[in-house]
Amino acid sequence: MPADGDASSTAPAPALHFWGDHPATEAEYYAAHGAEGESSYFTTLDEGARRLFTRAWRPRAPARPKALVFMVHGYGNDVSWTFQSTAVFLARSGFACFAADLPGHGRSHGLRAFVPDLDAAVTDLLAFFRDVRAREEHAGLPCFLFGESMGGAICLLIHLRTRPEEWAGAVLVAPMCRISDRIRPPWPLPEILTFVARFAPTAAIVPTADLIEKSVKVPAKRVIAARNPVRYNGRPRLGTVIELLRATDELAKRLGEVTIPFLVVHGSADEVTDPEVSRALYKTAASKDKTIKIYDGMLHSLLFGEPDENIERVRGDILAWFNERCTPPATSWHRDITVE
Repeated sequence: MPADGDASSTAPAPALHFWGDHPATEAEYYAAHGAEGESSYFTTLDEGARRLFTRAWRPRAPARPKALVFMVHGYGNDVSWTFQSTAVFLARSGFACFAADLPGHGRSHGLRAFVPDLDAAVTDLLAFFRDVRAREEHAGLPCFLFGESMGGAICLLIHLRTRPEEWAGAVLVAPMCRISDRIRPPWPLPEILTFVARFAPTAAIVPTADLIEKSVKVPAKRVIAARNPVRYNGRPRLGTVIELLRATDELAKRLGEVTIPFLVVHGSADEVTDPEVSRALYKTAASKDKTIKIYDGMLHSLLFGEPDENIERVRGDILAWFNERCTPPATSWHRDITVE
């Protein structure tokens, strides 16, 4: 009989999936939500032959998708846990979605959470996305980008490095266009970290707040997020932090070069990425078709960590935006800024 106070004897066993233990397989979960899915590996063809773990979610056969959505997850996350709940929602709504674990994340190659070169990660993702887009069954379908947090920044970097006609638009969820001052290391720590990173780039020693605590509003969902078996929960690595600071500082200076049609959604209470920078993106971008929605009181994890009714509202806005851009417009697009 367990001793009094033995927490391990009463703690529930971790759930098999983010939705629980039933249904028992991903295929059953997808089918129950009107979608189909598969996973595989993509190997880059350049020197090094890096492997990315990839997933696809599609409308159930024989439906033809309205468009392709290429999705990018955020720092420390992956495409196999809660991230895919949004992909399944979009798939059952008629969109084929594709995503890969970033280098150093999930089941992809590399040291966990070590991203010393974001441009190289962009190159790897773009190779995978173009491989998918070139398939015969996808001919003629519009292609969208979708990114959460760091993934939103990566989507903008992809846009800035490719021809405008490659993409029909982008959905940016709490994008990390610049690291929030609330979690950014104060001066002179960035300069000290930059110096130390020359000698120990993989050292996981950068102090930071608990991102799950700051991102996920619903306590029960924090438990689910923490149970992700491949999520990186350690301290950020020096090389990764320095690269994120560099890349987001560059991106913040290039917001005026953004021309892609986009929807940016952000919580007003986000302490991980800064909603003011999203407002700056909306104001500064040269895009003729641009929309921003700021949700009052919502945190960083808009598509998982909020109460279900908030998630449904954000999902509905994203789906409406996609659907409008898959239908020939009767009039020119209008600009829309909304605080909800």
